[in-house]
Amino acid sequence: MNEKTRLRKETLTALKQLSDQDFKNDCLAIKNNLIKQDEWRHAKVIGLTISRDREIQTRPIIEAAWQEGKIVVVPKCLPRSKQMVFRQITSYDQLETVYYGLLEPIEDKTAAVRKEKLNLVVVPGLVFDQAGYRIGFGGGYYDRFLEGYNGNTISLALDVQIKENIPKEPHDMPVQKIVTPTYVMSCS
Repeated sequence: MNEKTRLRKETLTALKQLSDQDFKNDCLAIKNNLIKQDEWRHAKVIGLTISRDREIQTRPIIEAAWQEGKIVVVPKCLPRSKQMVFRQITSYDQLETVYYGLLEPIEDKTAAVRKEKLNLVVVPGLVFDQAGYRIGFGGGYYDRFLEGYNGNTISLALDVQIKENIPKEPHDMPVQKIVTPTYVMSCS
């Protein structure tokens, strides 16, 4: 088992061991910390994924963005090219379940938004280090998207997801900040 696989397994186990109430409270604290950030306050267009299982809950974050009049865009993965396109959603009715139970925008109900229009991308991940590097779920979609992206990047993480150091590959793209329930880490 390689190091990334080991860290993924270890972190998934730690996340599953959290009580539902602790997980919910931590997600709420992360949301509250995120919406205080300048990157959030100044952003007009925010890229977010639709979380599932023990990923930081993004629905309350999406709803906060809508309440603030922000444009929310979510990724549509293109498995053939391993690329992703962000599409604007104004309602959860514009989502459909695709492979692995992921929720993605329905193409004929949503409009694509060009990369340069996004002010902030909330980058998902499973394991993070203090330099802003992350281990995701292994598709590499975000690293490809972030190449040439000039807006702000923030990841959301519970304390159990932060490690001192993780293995890096040349194509890995770090995020600028990590928001946790108790602190915000600048990673530049």
